[in-house]
Amino acid sequence: MRAALFAALVLLALPGGAQPLKDWTGGRTPALELEDANGKPHRLAQYAGKVVLVNFWATWCTPCRDEMPSMEALRAQLQDRPFVILAVNVGEGARATSAFGDKMRLNFPLLVDRDTKTTRSWGTRILPASFVVGPDGRIRYSHFGALDWSDPQVKGAIERLLP
Repeated sequence: MRAALFAALVLLALPGGAQPLKDWTGGRTPALELEDANGKPHRLAQYAGKVVLVNFWATWCTPCRDEMPSMEALRAQLQDRPFVILAVNVGEGARATSAFGDKMRLNFPLLVDRDTKTTRSWGTRILPASFVVGPDGRIRYSHFGALDWSDPQVKGAIERLLP
């Protein structure tokens, strides 16, 4: 937990501005099977045929909180398209996750990875960490650190993946 906090603090010191999503070269897509803050199960496989933004975050992570409004804006802009956001809370419980989602007015699933097993399987060591999964279930892009998801370059990369 200390390492993640340190990494989040380091990210705060980095210069701002949207950076492009990076092409994924890290291998196969790990499994993702978690419940959301309301207890509903979600499996990455159930979203086959859609572009999925998998975002790992925590309520204590300032860069994570900062990027959430732009993620919600992207979700709203693409709501009629085959696109979904799965935001994975790292190490916190359903109550904290749900309260955060309500406060931020987020309308995408907030999954709970209390034991951080899924987070580790995705190789996430810095928060926030994001992966864009294509309709074929393969990770196409990644980004470590906060990102403005409403940036035209970022949105364009996601739109090019949409079927």
